[in-house]
Amino acid sequence: MGPFNDKWIIEPDFSEQGIFHRKLSEEYLFYKAVAEGNLSVIEKNLRQNKFIESKGVGKLSNNSIVNIKYHFVVTTAMITRFCSSAGMEIERAFRLSDYYIQKMDQLQTFEEVHRLHETMVWDFTDKMRMIKKNDKASKHVTECKNYIYAHIQERIFVEDIAKELRLNSSYLSRLFKSEMDQPISKYINQQKIRLSMNLLRYSDESILDIANKFSFSSQSHFIKHFKDYVGMTPKVFRDQHYMTFDIVNIE
Repeated sequence: MGPFNDKWIIEPDFSEQGIFHRKLSEEYLFYKAVAEGNLSVIEKNLRQNKFIESKGVGKLSNNSIVNIKYHFVVTTAMITRFCSSAGMEIERAFRLSDYYIQKMDQLQTFEEVHRLHETMVWDFTDKMRMIKKNDKASKHVTECKNYIYAHIQERIFVEDIAKELRLNSSYLSRLFKSEMDQPISKYINQQKIRLSMNLLRYSDESILDIANKFSFSSQSHFIKHFKDYVGMTPKVFRDQHYMTFDIVNIE
């Protein structure tokens, strides 16, 4: 008889310690609100400090910092899956998840993790709000966007995307512009700029290194596209937002 026979498994009972879990319906409604881009519901939830509320939250570690970090990972993973199921490109959702979990891993205090959790939830919710607002993409355009996110650090050409999707490049270009109100090339640059904003805020990588990371032809080319999209140069953006947890809304 194997070591994992059910009769040898003793389920811990935390009820004597006053530890009970919230109803699944409450958690489901929270994740659903994020996936629907419902800012008002999320604002109410965050205002109630549900994330750091001890009542109804499982105890994953006796260390308070480790415990809240574990819950951060669980929450981020659930939000990622809800959002990808609700229309966010899978690669984009997991890149966002990886980014916030890696950022959380560097934090040392309870309050820092709490603040980053709020930023993460707002970020996912706001992105889903924009996706729902522009939710008119066909299967081909969705697949095109997935390809872009999977190859975001490379130089991406319409011909390569069309070949991957087994479509005519002219047809794909017309379809994308019709549904997204912008050319594929502009969309690609915007997504690269969005990701570069995070590096400018939370890393010490030089502007040149960031430009190279996303395969811009030159630093000046990167700066031009960044300024066109964000309204300021990368240096000014870094000076204003370095190591802050505020949400920068760029539509």
